[in-house]
Amino acid sequence: MQREDMKDLLWFLEVAREQSFTKAAAKLGTSQSTLSQTIKQLEERLGVRLLTRTTRNVAPTDAGERLFQSLSPRIEEIEADIASLAAFRDTPSGTVRLTLSDHALQTTVWPKLRPVLLNYPDVRVELYSDNGMRNIVEERFDAGVRLGESVDRDMIAVRIGPDWRMVAVASPDYLSCHQMPTTPQDLVGHACINMRQATAGGLYAWEFEKDGRELRVRVEGQLTFNTSMAMIDAALSGYGVAFVPDDLATDHLAAGRLVLLLDDWSPAFTGYHLYYPSRRQMSPAMTVVLNALRYKSGGQLT
Repeated sequence: MQREDMKDLLWFLEVAREQSFTKAAAKLGTSQSTLSQTIKQLEERLGVRLLTRTTRNVAPTDAGERLFQSLSPRIEEIEADIASLAAFRDTPSGTVRLTLSDHALQTTVWPKLRPVLLNYPDVRVELYSDNGMRNIVEERFDAGVRLGESVDRDMIAVRIGPDWRMVAVASPDYLSCHQMPTTPQDLVGHACINMRQATAGGLYAWEFEKDGRELRVRVEGQLTFNTSMAMIDAALSGYGVAFVPDDLATDHLAAGRLVLLLDDWSPAFTGYHLYYPSRRQMSPAMTVVLNALRYKSGGQLT
């Protein structure tokens, strides 16, 4: 194999992973036309078509998928080996990519990382915030943050936050014109502020539980968001009932700006956990992030 083939193969992996020449070019720091020409030349040298191109997306052919599945884990192993060399440095360095929700970012992850990263200028952290369920292996994240009950069993999971719950809230002005709901089913008759799940694309079905009975309610309303803070603001403005993490509503509830609904139908979730593949060797940078985020209860690590 010629030396230039290695670079071309790496570029192919990025296109196959992103399924977009535009996104891959942006990550690689090159132009879309240069990237497209490079892949075309690689296909000509190999004598097979690696990618199927349409006006909407790019997808690997059967040969391209086979090449991707063969190369991707090997490249990851090389990258992990290179990252492990940072252990010989005096100070930790490297990049850590995390996927997490906006709520986890604002309430748990960033407040803990903010004071720690000042002491590690060579550690870079990329925080990708959305409310969907990402495949951290396929999308090349180093770790993700989810509720403990949502973490796959083949992952290593470390608790980084306390238990919390989702609660239904509305403003006094809204409730002055609408009857107070007494059961989750009553929400069907209310104006509700929806949450759209990024990866699934659908609207989040509100989850309730009482005395062992679980209910999932699909609600309707004028507004749909993909961030919790926007939902809080809409509820404060009287647009309807929002279903949000309780810690985001605490101050507003105490001040009387919001009213708690269906309190006895809102059980606690197992708190946020940082999770990562068990087979992946932990880099020094990842160790810094993990130690900063690890949950401390009563002064003890859990």
